[in-house]
Amino acid sequence: MSEETAKVPEEYFDFDRVESLLQDFLDKKGVTVPVLQRIQAEYGYLPRPVVEYAAKRLRIPLSKVFGVATFYAQFHLKPRGKNIIRVCRGTACHVRGGANVAKEMQEILKVGVGETTGDMKFTYEEVACIGACGLAPVMMINDLTYGRLAPDKLKGILEEY
Repeated sequence: MSEETAKVPEEYFDFDRVESLLQDFLDKKGVTVPVLQRIQAEYGYLPRPVVEYAAKRLRIPLSKVFGVATFYAQFHLKPRGKNIIRVCRGTACHVRGGANVAKEMQEILKVGVGETTGDMKFTYEEVACIGACGLAPVMMINDLTYGRLAPDKLKGILEEY
């Protein structure tokens, strides 16, 4: 668990609200994934105090819950930005200058891979392939795809957000 998540004060979380998230799962087996999905849908990530509370209430070992949370890429243990930027690092994008796009994006945002800007506006990720190789180099911001990128286009695109 990251220190960033651990620093969130427990008082921030309304455990009555968490309890309502868990009601459909009490005394049932095989609920770890759906419980984590529900928590993440509510908070945007999996806050440690909430996951600990859920594990205790559902009588699931905390190690098992975190094992599931860290196994599946869909789950996030740190808060994420309002906008998720995914830059493709696949072969076609690499050949067409994707590394320069990735480097410039990190410099503009002042974050590394998997990090979120201080204002919580953007989370930066790199992915193996977006599936739009004909538009390489490519990135996605949320559900929009931007192709034929060059480093000098990035600031203008980010201004839209």
